[in-house]
Amino acid sequence: MGMTAVEKMLARASGKPAVKPGDVVYPVPDFIMIHDGVVMGAKRELDALGIDRLAAPDKVVMVTDHDVIYGSARAAERGDFNRKAARQWGVEHFFDVGRGGHGHIFPMETGMLLPGMFYFDNDRHATNAGAIGAFGFRVGAEISRVLATGTNWVMVPKSVRLRVRGALRPGVHARDVGFHLATLIGNESLTLDLDYRVLEFAGDIGQFELAARTALCSSPTEMRAYGVFFPPSESVLTLARKRAQRPFTAIYPDVDANYEADLELNVGMLEPQIALPGGVQKAVDISKVAGTPVSHAFIGSCGSGMYEDLVTAASILGGRRIDPGMRLFIAPGSERSTRRMIDDGIMRIFIEAGAVMLPAGCGPCNDAVVGPVHSGEASISTAANNNAGRFGAPDAKLFLGSPATVAASAVAGRIADPRGVSASEAVLRLAQEAA
Repeated sequence: MGMTAVEKMLARASGKPAVKPGDVVYPVPDFIMIHDGVVMGAKRELDALGIDRLAAPDKVVMVTDHDVIYGSARAAERGDFNRKAARQWGVEHFFDVGRGGHGHIFPMETGMLLPGMFYFDNDRHATNAGAIGAFGFRVGAEISRVLATGTNWVMVPKSVRLRVRGALRPGVHARDVGFHLATLIGNESLTLDLDYRVLEFAGDIGQFELAARTALCSSPTEMRAYGVFFPPSESVLTLARKRAQRPFTAIYPDVDANYEADLELNVGMLEPQIALPGGVQKAVDISKVAGTPVSHAFIGSCGSGMYEDLVTAASILGGRRIDPGMRLFIAPGSERSTRRMIDDGIMRIFIEAGAVMLPAGCGPCNDAVVGPVHSGEASISTAANNNAGRFGAPDAKLFLGSPATVAASAVAGRIADPRGVSASEAVLRLAQEAA
């Protein structure tokens, strides 16, 4: 029996010829990522054990992305602690404020994360690695063990395959597919258990470039997937080769790989989707909620913070102003995207539309450390999820949509179908050139 791509990556990293679901292995990662919010806890834990040296400091990537703008004395204290920790640990790959961006985006955009790689991360949205054909494994609080020993035990997860059928219609985006998929799983229209499993996409996926694949990693993560994987397309490989900081080898599943389930998802007739308050698994066609007033909007997050996502939003906003009752926050996924937006004129479009530009990182998606909502408000965003209280007030109504839908809604001051808004072809060409 053959192996899936993720099984092959775990076998390679573990020095084994083959692995199968249920095996316990100790893979050696290509790198180890730790985000700003957990550095303090991990270091204090290791200090208490008398461990002051990391097993592989050259592999450690420290990222400041969750709390980029210090909105409290506590946040400033944590930032100072993290900088000192990086020096004491000898971490050279420290991407502090203004130096990297969102940890689940900028490594792909800069050629740090490449096809075939395996890494450990404390955060569950390491699933984004599957967009480029890699595998990020979330260890949570056990990141301290990885820092101290260089590895951690991993039970090889089962894999399920989802064959996408059909081409997306104009105005429908990858995030719409993700919301629809989560809803089918949530209401059991699609029998698919993702708990501690890898979701592998197949079928008509050549239509999805890297940004779209990244978007499609988001909703399955919220449905408990431990990994998401796309076999790298030639266009993704071309992009990776152009940006690569080191040699890499793309990995693909064997034709006789074993999957727990093999299902299909037809997307050819899909409309833009809106995830209703309470979860990504509560999506409906936009026609059912169009016209709902909103006063807060956000474009960014690990699901929709790639440069192409920002260009899509800018194509809607170009030559328009957001509604006077709206506030719109834009958080690029990387400092690279911020520089590109300046060079390409995208930043000007956002500012002239009345949007608030935030530094690269998670933005409001990190429990609204910036840009919160007030009690009774309604928001539409591209955040990773819309659970109650995500943006502050627990009674606020939080809707999710694609970057195009959020941009159209910000202009209208109510949930609006992006298909009814003419987009700038000149701006959209920037996204095509980027791809």
